[in-house]
Amino acid sequence: MIHIDTLIQARWIIPVEPHEVILENHSLAIHHGQILDILPTPEALQKYQAQQHDILENHAILPGFINAHTHLAMTLLRGIADDLPLMDWLENHIWPIERKWMSEAFVRDGTELGIAEMLRGGTTCFNDMYFFPETTAKLAIQHGIRANIGLVMIDFPTSWADNPDEYLSKGLALHQSLRHEPLIRTPFAPHAPYTVSDEPLLQINSLAEKLNLPIHIHVHETDFEVSQGDERPLQRLHKLGLISPSFIAVHMTHLEPQEIIDFAATGAHIVHCPESNLKLASGFCPVQQCLDAGINVALGTDGAASNNDLDMLSEMRTAALLGKGVAKDASAVSAATVLRMATINGAKALGIDEITGSLKIGKAADICAIDLSDIETLPLYNPISQIVYSASRHQISDVWVAGKQCLKNRQLTTLDTQALRKRIAEWQEKLAKS
Repeated sequence: MIHIDTLIQARWIIPVEPHEVILENHSLAIHHGQILDILPTPEALQKYQAQQHDILENHAILPGFINAHTHLAMTLLRGIADDLPLMDWLENHIWPIERKWMSEAFVRDGTELGIAEMLRGGTTCFNDMYFFPETTAKLAIQHGIRANIGLVMIDFPTSWADNPDEYLSKGLALHQSLRHEPLIRTPFAPHAPYTVSDEPLLQINSLAEKLNLPIHIHVHETDFEVSQGDERPLQRLHKLGLISPSFIAVHMTHLEPQEIIDFAATGAHIVHCPESNLKLASGFCPVQQCLDAGINVALGTDGAASNNDLDMLSEMRTAALLGKGVAKDASAVSAATVLRMATINGAKALGIDEITGSLKIGKAADICAIDLSDIETLPLYNPISQIVYSASRHQISDVWVAGKQCLKNRQLTTLDTQALRKRIAEWQEKLAKS
């Protein structure tokens, strides 16, 4: 027999690639953090002897979710300024609180809360855009979650940097310090066209090409953004040369038909954040039109201040239902499609699809297990449909990142939740007085 680290024996394995495939009574062999084999369980039991053998008789095993757009530390602002339009929410509530309280400690505790929430919900990778990114990176490494840590850029001063040159200098230093970390990537993360001027964007574009890094930015989120200036933001970004196969546009709720065609021709990616867009009444991304045009569309939650959670199962359900309503077509944005958006499409957008995003031999063992035996997911005819339309994140039982178990029987393995709860209660008391 072949000795391996872990054998996961499951009722179903949903590899995502190939599309819509469901493997019944199969096992996943993991060794040195990678998927070594996927095969029928009787064969696996004869072939492998594992140091850890997990038997998950009522579970579906699938790739860990990739949350392709977050502001993780903003979990501390969950529920603090609800039911407001985006610019009122930002300018009169969120930005003033950030100016008062933003610090390394704020980012540390908010990020740790976000990591705990995401791991408990089956997310194994996130793409973040926030201040003090070195702190976010440190915590991602500490807790063993895969992350794209944005090298943030904004025109105005914050507690992290005073001007575009300092943002860029700090970002490049962070990129250099993290370039050998196996779980971490560092895309550029200019906030939005309305908060970053041409010169910093041109600098970022030049460096992104030189260093082969993605650019992650909010684009066409609201009517207000699109109506500012003499040209639409996408037109401006095209002129500046930013839109390419390594460009990640978040939101894209206000698109004209020709813009979809032009964007598709560049090979750039979209991250759809349906729950945040709905809550802020920002608009609707025409997801099925974008998919039909050949655009890779991934899925993100946005920050917990505008969602108000980091729940990718909920986000998938909302994306599927909203996508059908916007397209006026019940077959649009199917369950299997939205599962791809939450996994392999996210990996493609982040440039890590050779590493993660699907269960394939040779890829990293980034995996979540969901118990489908709950009353709420019975009877069960199609596991993919049940996961998207019926399941809850509380049914996520186990999570592995690069073969390391981060959630075991609903218990986090790397976080002291009691200490975390205490720190969050202290922040709640302070922020409530803001």
